[in-house]
Amino acid sequence: MERMTRMVAAAVFVIVAQVAAFGVLPAAAQRLPVATPESVGMSSERFGRLDATLQRYIDANMVSGVVSLVARDGKVVHHSALGSRYVEGNEAMSTDDIFVIMSMTKPIVSAALMMLFEEGYFLLDDPISKYAPEFADKTVLVEGQGGIQRVPAARPITFRHILTHTAGVDPSRDLLTESERQMAGRRATLAETMAARGPLPLAFHPGDEWRYGSSTDYVAYMVERISGQRVDRFLQERIFAPLGMVDTHYNVPSSKLDRVTAVYSPTGPNRTIELRRPPEVSETTYFGGVAGLSSTTSDYFRFAQMILNGGELDGSRLLSPSTVNLMITNHTRDLPIYIRGSDAYGFGLSFSMLTDPDRSREGLTPGSFGWGGAWGTVFWIDPAERTVMIFMTQISSYGHFNIRQDFPNMVMQAITQSHRTGPGQIGGYEPIPRD
Repeated sequence: MERMTRMVAAAVFVIVAQVAAFGVLPAAAQRLPVATPESVGMSSERFGRLDATLQRYIDANMVSGVVSLVARDGKVVHHSALGSRYVEGNEAMSTDDIFVIMSMTKPIVSAALMMLFEEGYFLLDDPISKYAPEFADKTVLVEGQGGIQRVPAARPITFRHILTHTAGVDPSRDLLTESERQMAGRRATLAETMAARGPLPLAFHPGDEWRYGSSTDYVAYMVERISGQRVDRFLQERIFAPLGMVDTHYNVPSSKLDRVTAVYSPTGPNRTIELRRPPEVSETTYFGGVAGLSSTTSDYFRFAQMILNGGELDGSRLLSPSTVNLMITNHTRDLPIYIRGSDAYGFGLSFSMLTDPDRSREGLTPGSFGWGGAWGTVFWIDPAERTVMIFMTQISSYGHFNIRQDFPNMVMQAITQSHRTGPGQIGGYEPIPRD
């Protein structure tokens, strides 16, 4: 079908309004189950506050545009596009635009590995050298009185370690030899890269620290070694096709270029945006787990709703509820998840979860979980409120403003009937024990 006529840069594309105004929706939106906010205990009026909050960032030239999606009880109740996908081309944002999701690739690839876990190929505490012998007998860089020493690892790298970013697979380049620095670089394919990294020392003993880095490329590598398939093909056959994720790609087809969103960077004393990369499509042969996928809010909703449903969507079961519960449980005890900016979170099998609401910048229910991408995308799933929240923009750095924290807060204030406490009832939150 032809792409919807684009509106002015600040226009809001809400599903119900689109139907009323145009009688037609983008193809992706046509696949979405839709309901009014009031039918699931949320407020249309209060969703206006969400759009107004996001619009202020656009008006201040902090981002070019955004798409937000909120679903409750499996129904999309808010799907809005604001601003521009490409300011320089005078192209307004639309709800079916495609974003580079960066680290929001990680939960998808980790779900793929957990599907193989369910097929009996490994235990979480099995060493990954079971399928990749090049990662056996690792050494660790340890600072001692005589400087940096290399000592045998206290324990092998396990599947649990690579899923939780506790494997230590990212040693400081300053501590490597010149030949080792060459090994650490990325090659044309995931398999070539992993094979080259086999001899590298670890940054710490596996399990001793939480350090964000390249662990999920090792997850993708395990998917390839166990399944015998390249990870992009595994994802297409086992996740994207069953879930109807038709716009999620490592290589976005050129036919979809008019839906690809430009990437911007903050610049100058006011940190306003300048173009970093215009809309483009390119070919890669590196299909990793750290990043790499592009997607839409509609597609990512289908993945997130599958997780919230306990591993199933529209009759396609990818995981069991018990495995999903395992994935969203804190596996890192009290190790600081520093990338979230506060000591309020634990980390499971590729998801971060809120454990201490009294320390969090996001006003979410304890146990809410999700992750984000380095170019501004983020998602949250609140099991208690049965809510999925997805936000996408393209900005290369965003630490100087709070748009990703404002988004879930404005979603939560739109809830008028809490599933956690019941209509008209309230109750304080208890921190989730992290030991």
